[in-house]
Amino acid sequence: MVKIANIQLPDFSLLLAPMEDVSDPPFRALCKEQGADVVFTEFISSEGLIRDAAKSMIKLDIYEKERPVGIQIFGANLESMLQSVDIVTASKPDMIDINFGCPVKKVVSKGAGAGILKDIDLMEKLTQEMVKRTHLPITVKTRLGWDHDSIRIVEVAERLQDVGCQAISIHGRTRAQMYKGEADWHPIAAVKNNPRMHIPVFGNGDVDTPEKAVKMRDEFGLDGAMIGRASIGNPWFFKQVKHFIATGQHLPPISVEERVSAARRHLEMAIDWKGEHLGVFETRRHYTNYFRGIPNFKPYRTRMVTSDDSQSVFDTLDEVLNTFGSFVF
Repeated sequence: MVKIANIQLPDFSLLLAPMEDVSDPPFRALCKEQGADVVFTEFISSEGLIRDAAKSMIKLDIYEKERPVGIQIFGANLESMLQSVDIVTASKPDMIDINFGCPVKKVVSKGAGAGILKDIDLMEKLTQEMVKRTHLPITVKTRLGWDHDSIRIVEVAERLQDVGCQAISIHGRTRAQMYKGEADWHPIAAVKNNPRMHIPVFGNGDVDTPEKAVKMRDEFGLDGAMIGRASIGNPWFFKQVKHFIATGQHLPPISVEERVSAARRHLEMAIDWKGEHLGVFETRRHYTNYFRGIPNFKPYRTRMVTSDDSQSVFDTLDEVLNTFGSFVF
């Protein structure tokens, strides 16, 4: 049994990574239904929260069916981060996750995200003070280091644990690597195998097949996998991994009927959450991924990503089902 503070999770838990413009409430709900054990919100700017910025505030929306759910925030200013902890705590998530890993320039240039890997003392201080500020478990997502010459992740994880961090997810690349090359899970295993560590250690990066998830569990001994890009357009990935772990067999490919059903429900939930206009607009980015691999699909995708009303999208989905329902991946 894996535990984050008092939150009990299955052995080798599967976590949905926080992804900008992807892990919103509708997508999180779909992933949860398909076997994700913990889901995280898109990352939220602490500065945006304390300014009451609408784009940041709406990301605080969480629903009972998602639990356990973590809200992830980023920033480098202590006072801003503490004020944002107060705001996030009031939203009643199950945990608060600190983003110490985002490699994007606009975040790093402000010393936040992976930028804080240049200042481990500040990283420790922010974590310590945030732990003191809330009754909720504080967890951390980070990377191996700023670059290859500054990898100190075993020390970093130990220091974060010592000031009250309740779990750590580690992406197996440095900030300098961005998303290039292969993720290296060996330093993550070194964190887990440190005899002083007792909090859960989750691996992240390149877990894109059930076999890799099993490898992360069996060869690297980690407590779970945080899944990011492999879940985009494929919320079934969590179910596929769990089935493979249980049986050693792959599930059959996801049918067109299941894909249409997911796209339909995604749009319905998005409309319930944000209204017709924004719901239709913000779901567009998902259609390419839901129907990837179907030949001659472009005309249908074009209609779905250019339609301004939900009924025309639903009509197109019905047509997709009638046209491609027998397609085998």
